[in-house]
Amino acid sequence: MVKGRKRLPVGVENFEQIINDNYYYVDKTGLISELLRNGGMVNLFTRPRRFGKTLNMSMLEHFFSIEREQSIFDGLEISKETKLCEAYMGKYPVISISLKGINAATYEAAFDFAVRIMKKVARNVQFLLESDSLSDYDKLEYKELLNNNMSETAFCGGLKILSELLEKHYGTKVILLIDEYDVPLAKAFENGYYDQMIFLIRSLLEQALKTNDSLKFAVMTGCMRISKESIFTGLNNLKVLSITDERYDEYFGFTDMEVREMLKYYEIEDHYEEIKNWYDGYQSGGVEVYCPWDVLNYCDKLKDHADSFPENYWINTSSNDAVKKFIQMSDNFKTKREIETLLAGGEIIKEIHEELIYPEMYQSLENVWSLLFMTGYLTQRGRIDAKRYKLAIPNLEIRNIFETQIMEYFKESVTKDGDTLSRFCDALKNGEKGKVGEIFESYLKKTISIRDTFVRKASKENFYHGILLGILGVKEEWYVSSNQESGEGYSDIIAETENSETVILIEVKYANDGNLDQACERALQQIEDRKYDEELRENGVDKILKYGIACYMKRCKVELAGE
Repeated sequence: MVKGRKRLPVGVENFEQIINDNYYYVDKTGLISELLRNGGMVNLFTRPRRFGKTLNMSMLEHFFSIEREQSIFDGLEISKETKLCEAYMGKYPVISISLKGINAATYEAAFDFAVRIMKKVARNVQFLLESDSLSDYDKLEYKELLNNNMSETAFCGGLKILSELLEKHYGTKVILLIDEYDVPLAKAFENGYYDQMIFLIRSLLEQALKTNDSLKFAVMTGCMRISKESIFTGLNNLKVLSITDERYDEYFGFTDMEVREMLKYYEIEDHYEEIKNWYDGYQSGGVEVYCPWDVLNYCDKLKDHADSFPENYWINTSSNDAVKKFIQMSDNFKTKREIETLLAGGEIIKEIHEELIYPEMYQSLENVWSLLFMTGYLTQRGRIDAKRYKLAIPNLEIRNIFETQIMEYFKESVTKDGDTLSRFCDALKNGEKGKVGEIFESYLKKTISIRDTFVRKASKENFYHGILLGILGVKEEWYVSSNQESGEGYSDIIAETENSETVILIEVKYANDGNLDQACERALQQIEDRKYDEELRENGVDKILKYGIACYMKRCKVELAGE
């Protein structure tokens, strides 16, 4: 462990806390100057989750706000722009609201969360009750926003009213920051009250952004660019800045140089290639970026335990429903081949619809491709024209999510095929290697195969191993174990039939060169060399069947020892 280094801000999204509590900060303050030079009246940044959106919003709030301490920017990139800092730093009332917490099973419960969020924003400016610039009527309007029984009308007008009151109090227009604007819509769609929620959020944004004369400018963030017609009706001053835009491309996600600097600071540079393969690969505009959440989590482990392995940190932050539903929709031959191309590190060309609404997202495969791209499960590797992109899986972490979902779907679907499964297991038990090979190969042709071009051979073998376990798993009266210690090594799969009358040993090999015969021989030789059957014979098992199974793409060969 490296002593005396700053802590890594895993899960810390408050800018002031990161600076004051001596956390490591990757300087993204250049976003401020670019926003002031090129920003619109209303700016929407769409990025996948865990890409630093909330921290950047906190940074903007602390920079512009009259009520915040700006000395925390000393020494950061923005502090070099002295004229800009003199003109804008600490000069504006800022309203900052996150809609992330509007998440519930019913509309009524979600609206209750929405009211609490608005009340919290209103409580932050209680000095308005003492303001000489506000009339008694103004203060009555303000008190409505502190009321437990806030109406939908009051909620929808809340940001606009706060803007007007703050402008009156300070004599200057207001900056409005709305974080995770689309989370309530996603949750409402999942739970069946989408129409009510879209009406609520549309009304809130319409009043805050379209009819608000007290607004200096606004910044919003979200994962999805929801169709303008459904949520931003009539909002002509909206500038959408998605992951395909070259403007602001380096401010969400870590650049390669930023990651190298972090690894150097913590003296873990020897893990650079590993971190790059696992967490890099997202093309943001003209820059390739890493997912910050993953880099911070893994570096935090590495600085204390240098022998830590890369993990899938992203999978724990969401249900990965988009990938799951996509795999379930991919039964047609063309889509299966496209997924196989992506899993092998290749690219496919697809038209991307950046504007969607939640009810449309799973209505067609075309829309799901767009959804996977917008949410970070796929990235671009170049543009063909205005709408078509070369798509690829960004890194090993996301590839791992696809693999997991493919295997889960296979296990779910395989159980529906009881007759074939029984024939397969009976053939295994009876030593009918030809029938075993024939049925196994038919399953390989049905599923999406994972033929790695950039991952170790062991990973390829794991895929076929997983398919076999999925098939054997339905034989409830058998005991099936995987990679158990036996003899002088670890056998791939051991299946004990009813009452342990027969034990089946299976060793799986991937034939990298396509030579299935040779790979089968290697598998059987490994069973003999490592004496996998020795302990079983000592335990009184008489009938032991030893299978070598070789696989190459969607082909396989099965050999039985002793024949």
